[in-house]
Amino acid sequence: MSKNKFYVTSSIAYTNAPPHIGFALEVIQADVIARYHRILGENVFFLTGTDEHGTKIVRTAEKAGKTPKKFTNEISKRYKALTQVLNLSNDDFIRTTDQRRHWPGVQRVWLKLKEKGDIYKKRYKGFYCVGCEAFIPEKDLVNKKCSIHQKKPEVIEEENYFFRLSKYSKEIEKIIERDKIKIVPKKRKNEILNFVKQGLKDISFSRPRKNLKWGIPVPDDKSQSIYVWGDALVNYISALNYAEDGKKFKKYWPADVHFIGKDIIRFHTIIWEGMLLSLGLELPKTIFIHGFITVGGQKMSKSLGNIIDPFQLVEKYGTDAVRYFLLRESSPFEDLDFTYEKFEKRYNADLAKGIGNLVSRVISLVEKLNLGSKDPKLERAQNPEFQSEINKTWEKYKKALEEFKFNEALSSVWELISFCDEYIEKQRIWEKSDKQLSIINNLLFALTNIAKMLNPFLPETSEKIIHQLKAKKKTLLFPKLTS
Repeated sequence: MSKNKFYVTSSIAYTNAPPHIGFALEVIQADVIARYHRILGENVFFLTGTDEHGTKIVRTAEKAGKTPKKFTNEISKRYKALTQVLNLSNDDFIRTTDQRRHWPGVQRVWLKLKEKGDIYKKRYKGFYCVGCEAFIPEKDLVNKKCSIHQKKPEVIEEENYFFRLSKYSKEIEKIIERDKIKIVPKKRKNEILNFVKQGLKDISFSRPRKNLKWGIPVPDDKSQSIYVWGDALVNYISALNYAEDGKKFKKYWPADVHFIGKDIIRFHTIIWEGMLLSLGLELPKTIFIHGFITVGGQKMSKSLGNIIDPFQLVEKYGTDAVRYFLLRESSPFEDLDFTYEKFEKRYNADLAKGIGNLVSRVISLVEKLNLGSKDPKLERAQNPEFQSEINKTWEKYKKALEEFKFNEALSSVWELISFCDEYIEKQRIWEKSDKQLSIINNLLFALTNIAKMLNPFLPETSEKIIHQLKAKKKTLLFPKLTS
């Protein structure tokens, strides 16, 4: 494992429907952390992708009059396009239908789990939610319905292979309790710990191929297909060429942070950990769990017609505006309520009148003052108080990002923007004095720092500021920061 590496992943999006703004939130958060750690000088590998197998996919494809392959190809293509529209810096995009890259890793995991004695076959009867692609314990049903999809599950009886998750119950409990895996935020840690303390049960790890043809065959039993957990979760190592103990796997594993939504917390903090323990692999260091996006206080759903399309949103407002709203509007640990009114209010107040106005004022002042051959130096602010304010902003900014508090990191930048606006008014720079050059130096120095801070969040805006300042991109966008 490389000491200077940083491996960050999003969950892989389920391809039963085109992308919506909820997934955009997750991959943008992951992108900020990836970009930030690159600025710190670390060797970053950022992975995202699509989860494409399962009964739900087959049924959705049938309704659309398409084969599962054609359907998932089209949807996955949209998710890949989203990475470009959102200006993500991902290094790879993995698909679970990739028989060359993903399948060998999945099959190797299966055989290793079986070799360890953690895969066995038994007959099973249970409540199956197609929406969740999961068997749900009766005690977790609410009014006999899945609590997430509000539908009655199907009663299914079949012979499956099971994974001995119960074998690792106590070990997983200790791992979570002692923060060997850091679960962020803490309330999610407590939530999952309370669940684990009830005792874990073995879980279905395959389904008869006659009922799940759209999946990866069990390597030593072609009558069965590998179930979602033994398939989708493996993407985090299959993309690193785990099947052949590839260089990427040796270099980047374990993951430094998995970004996931709160609806899949049990799969990533329990099942994935059980699999890794069985495989004898290192565990991920951090699992960050974000909230959902509601629309006007209601959950997004096709029936309500309130799905927010990230492509349309970017087309109307621009990539950085969308990134900014999703990162700034609320705590990353809670649900974010979206309305166009909130979006436009935040856009006008912070982007147009905030950073946009400051850059425009400073550039205009430089042009009006006609400094000629006097080239302001940008190495340091000449005013100690000004320099101190910039230093304090960096401290708050870095602390917030280390704690995944994206909104607080951006808030600290906007506090510095406000400080600069007040400084302009206080110094009355438009009046001629022998301090004009020094004042301009301070403001230009502040803008270079603001551009650096904005780079992980608003990469386009950051580059535009640098361009306007006519500074060297290499020097200003990628400084050596101390952690």
